[in-house]
Amino acid sequence: MNKKAQIQHVTLIGLVGNILLSIIKFLIGYIGNSQAVVADALHSFSDTTSDLVILFGVKYWTAPPDDEHPYGHQKIESFITILIGFILIFVAFAIGYNGIVSLLERKPAQLSWIVTIGPVISIILKEYLFKITYKVGIKINSSSLKANAWHHRTDAFSSIPVLIAVSASLIDPRLSFLDQIGAIIVSAFIIKIGLEILFTNINDLLDTGISKKQIVELEKTITAIPDVKGVHKLRTRKLANYIYIDLHLEVDGQLSVIKGHDISE
Repeated sequence: MNKKAQIQHVTLIGLVGNILLSIIKFLIGYIGNSQAVVADALHSFSDTTSDLVILFGVKYWTAPPDDEHPYGHQKIESFITILIGFILIFVAFAIGYNGIVSLLERKPAQLSWIVTIGPVISIILKEYLFKITYKVGIKINSSSLKANAWHHRTDAFSSIPVLIAVSASLIDPRLSFLDQIGAIIVSAFIIKIGLEILFTNINDLLDTGISKKQIVELEKTITAIPDVKGVHKLRTRKLANYIYIDLHLEVDGQLSVIKGHDISE
């Protein structure tokens, strides 16, 4: 299975999982009279956005180089990943805002024990989707898949305070405020992940080079090659999940052009 097929396969699994999970949590929240579980269902449904974005974009960034794009189309993946970062931040702000508003209103609700099922299913399924998506993302070195994997995990994390809150509210309605506090904490965590994804891929679009430490290691590797006398003007730039390098290589001036070319290769 090629890179494009692997991305489409694992993302399609995530899309189907998100849709089913959203429906299950919405019905459970509605039947059990839990606004928190209904909100959690909407959070799961928002995850389908990043799935659809990846399924739509993968055919473009995996396209081979052409005359107009000699370096390929990998930067499209960085754009897609930035979009996922924005989606994460938007969802996080919405969760945090709703948490603050609900905390100020302090409206108690009469819940049913059925509402605990939704968050439990969500935690298990979304953690599974995180693991399989992140595994493929690491395997094929895809920033968009790794970002989408974290999108799955944030949904699992957001279900934890929902589970704690609805359980505590069922035991003692006076503890319903835990739902809002947990949502605010989780939203801050999601914003942090979203910003990291955002700035990392913005740097890639700006052709940011590798670190000075990596440059030093690269120079050591190059100068260790037989017949290499030195290296200078070494420049690097990141392009999606690749690093492009150009440099000036020093060899013995008495060597033939063919021999010098072989050394550079």
